Amino acid sequence: MKRAIWMAAVGLALTSCGAFAQAPAEQPAPVAETAQPAEIPADQQATREQLQKLFEVMRIRQQMQSLTQMMPTLVERQMRQQMQAMAAKETDGKGPTPEQQEAMAQVMKNYMEKAMNIYPVEQMLDDMSAVYQRHVSRADVDAFIAFYSSPAGQHLLDAQPAIMREFMPMVMQNVQERSKAMREEMVQAMEAIFKTQSTPADAAPAKPAPAK
Repeated sequence: MKRAIWMAAVGLALTSCGAFAQAPAEQPAPVAETAQPAEIPADQQATREQLQKLFEVMRIRQQMQSLTQMMPTLVERQMRQQMQAMAAKETDGKGPTPEQQEAMAQVMKNYMEKAMNIYPVEQMLDDMSAVYQRHVSRADVDAFIAFYSSPAGQHLLDAQPAIMREFMPMVMQNVQERSKAMREEMVQAMEAIFKTQSTPADAAPAKPAPAK
């Protein structure tokens, strides 16, 4: 549950910067090592006040608040599926009794309340500020604020939702089409292996030599 909420928050932060985060796998794929930029010296780091202003003009707080409003539906769906699977297992497929259903509903309600407060928006912003401070200078943040406060910057923020709505179906369609072609090629390659590399057990038995 914590992982789902955390990844959603990260995805939102990336989207606010014009990036797209795909749904994570259970174990993230290793990231190729690249040269890491040097951290900003402490005397050049942006202040918390600067970053609060930046997050305001970038509308990050509003987007995170929107996320937290959507999370109950997503979390409830996941919890309900898990509880239904557990109930089926514990009752040998017969399903829970009315009393058990009522108790399960109360458990879900209690944990939903905990889940919604597990990572408050203010803490997300505080954590994000600490990361920004290590990687962008005061001068950088001043430039970001100037851009996102300008008509062009605000227009970019206004346009991002429409851009992503149009772009993501294109991504999904291309991925599906190209994945299908790749899977077909892989199947053909596997079939060729089994056709050309028969095991001894699969080979036809040798005919006995005629008696002399």
